[in-house]
Amino acid sequence: MVKNRLASLAVACCICLSAGAQGYYANPVLHLDYSDPDVCRVGDDYYLTASSFNCMPGLPILHSRDLVHWEQIGYALSDYPAVGHGEGVWAPTIRFHDGWFHIFCGDPDRGIFMVRSRQPQGPWSKPVWVVEAKGFIDPCPFWDEDGRAWLVHGCAGSRAGLKSVLFLAPLSPDASSLAGPSRIIYDGHLTQPTIEGPKVYKRDGWYYIFAPAGGVATGWQTVLRSKDLSGPYEERIVMASVPGTVNGPHQGAWVDTPCGENWFLHFQDKGAYGRIVHLQPMQWRKDGWPIIGEDPDGDGVGQPVNGWKMPSAGAGLASSIGRYSPYGLPLEWQFTAVPSPYWYMVLPDSAFRLYSVYGDADGLWDRGNLLARKFPAERFTVEASLAFSPNPRLAPGAEKAGFAVMGNSYAGLQLEARGDGIVLQYVECPGASKGGVETVEKLCPVPCESVSVEHSMESRNVPAVKYLPYRRASLRVRLEVEPVWGDGDVHRVPDPLCRFSYSLDGRSWTSVPKTFIAQPELWIGARFGFYCNRNVTKNDSGWLDVTAVSVR
Repeated sequence: MVKNRLASLAVACCICLSAGAQGYYANPVLHLDYSDPDVCRVGDDYYLTASSFNCMPGLPILHSRDLVHWEQIGYALSDYPAVGHGEGVWAPTIRFHDGWFHIFCGDPDRGIFMVRSRQPQGPWSKPVWVVEAKGFIDPCPFWDEDGRAWLVHGCAGSRAGLKSVLFLAPLSPDASSLAGPSRIIYDGHLTQPTIEGPKVYKRDGWYYIFAPAGGVATGWQTVLRSKDLSGPYEERIVMASVPGTVNGPHQGAWVDTPCGENWFLHFQDKGAYGRIVHLQPMQWRKDGWPIIGEDPDGDGVGQPVNGWKMPSAGAGLASSIGRYSPYGLPLEWQFTAVPSPYWYMVLPDSAFRLYSVYGDADGLWDRGNLLARKFPAERFTVEASLAFSPNPRLAPGAEKAGFAVMGNSYAGLQLEARGDGIVLQYVECPGASKGGVETVEKLCPVPCESVSVEHSMESRNVPAVKYLPYRRASLRVRLEVEPVWGDGDVHRVPDPLCRFSYSLDGRSWTSVPKTFIAQPELWIGARFGFYCNRNVTKNDSGWLDVTAVSVR
């Protein structure tokens, strides 16, 4: 299903301008890991959400006025049951109906839930479980012209033992539960294998289901249509990948502009860089079928573009609607699990303190308290100041804190509290997701200062108490990421080469001799972040202060 022709180079050098419809944009419009993006328009404003899997807060909400420039304004999910890597929040749909924003989302192990809000920045309701059924995923609600509500969804083969089929079920009037059982309305085994992520629309009396098929890496975009929502459906491939450009343009959303233009947003799986977002022009043909991207040979199957003329929409973004997550942290940061309030404290100027979290697992893979960010570009540099203050009452080696790149393998710089001081280490764990063993290499001791507890209550006749002084080790850390390409990579998906370095005085830098190739995690890209852990139980902890974080 791959189009065997070279992509047009006419727009390869397009530059993204902010001059509205007179300029051009370049893909991707979001070089960030927003998997399974879905979009709705409300007036002149567009709102996007995406899968968040095990990362919390979940269900990011982004806003745009032109479909090209996006700003995150919040999250729709802050509390959720404990989940493992790659589990949890899969493939949402966002819709605005009857004055409410609704997000429907699938959890492959629990079923389909819904959250809603009057305002896109929230507050959002707690999850309402529309249906509890293992294997149900990729839900899309649809309110028909007669007022009836429906739900179309797929299923996860890993849980259901079946895939490549789509389901339809009636919804209750308030969309909080099913009003009848789900039943299969389309089988794609023979012509559209692994069809998933359905999005339902109605146009000129036809029901359309936009859905990717063929798998993430090599698949295509399919559209089904019928005069009856329950089928039977005609089918057509409307966009396929081109060797040398975007691999398998996957799951996304059709959206129109107030002036009647049509656009399609989808993701590209870019390995460790995550699932990044592209914008494609879309047209409706005279025969009632859409075509996505460009079609230089006129065969009716589009191909992704590298860039295009800007949408005819409002230029730029409105003033920021919201800047902080439900956890009080800047919106860029997510934990790899639902955090405990005991894990962190927000400090001034977007800084934060991470308290050491007890766990009996070796290494970082099975701990959820990594506070991390998505990779923002193919090439970038991160710098941060760290100050580690271990608990003086804990045994040597009990507390560790650091800065890491996390994926199916991980690596980073780690501070460990020892009896004779605090040392800096380089840690690496190949194959962490498969039980790999972490290796630790000592780099250098880190100078410590003694931070005594102040106690001046003698004038109030309070007995003097002797406190053990804290040690504090401070340094700056740096991560430099650049893309490297393997031989024969026809889809332009590079590997991120990571170089770590550190500075003990804030002026001179020492590079770690080893380099590290970042890897994706299950369903998500690699991330960089900070942690503070301990391996013994105690009624108090040490901490890591993270300040002056810059990403450029």
